[in-house]
Amino acid sequence: MFNKNDKNNSTISKGSESPSSSINLIGAGTVIEGDIRSNGDIRIDGTVYGSITSKAKVVIGTTGVIEGDVISQNADVSGTIKGKTTVSELLFLKSSAKIIGDIVTGKLVVEVGASFTGSCNMGPLIKDIKDGDKPAELNKEKAAYS
Repeated sequence: MFNKNDKNNSTISKGSESPSSSINLIGAGTVIEGDIRSNGDIRIDGTVYGSITSKAKVVIGTTGVIEGDVISQNADVSGTIKGKTTVSELLFLKSSAKIIGDIVTGKLVVEVGASFTGSCNMGPLIKDIKDGDKPAELNKEKAAYS
């Protein structure tokens, strides 16, 4: 039934880097302990104890709870995030959204009623924020060797 050819010709992607058009769904009542990584869109209506990383859009429904970091290209939040939220393009906080943690985003939309506790860094240079300290460190190293 299973042979070497089936194993090598498997249609399951192994670390495929191309974005998927599929939508991944974590339903209400589902609890996941661990990190989630996806190349496609993902919707969370359950609870996740861990970080979520998506190269596309993350949607957190009204019953969705994330206790960990969220990193994505775009995000719509109606539920709760307890952790750092990093969105390279647009972060949309719906009226029922509750974020406890820092936000780093390109653009931010906040509906009346949404709550947010933490700091917010916003602007078009989001991709450079993680590397922002490197030039200063390089200058220090150069000065030390001079």
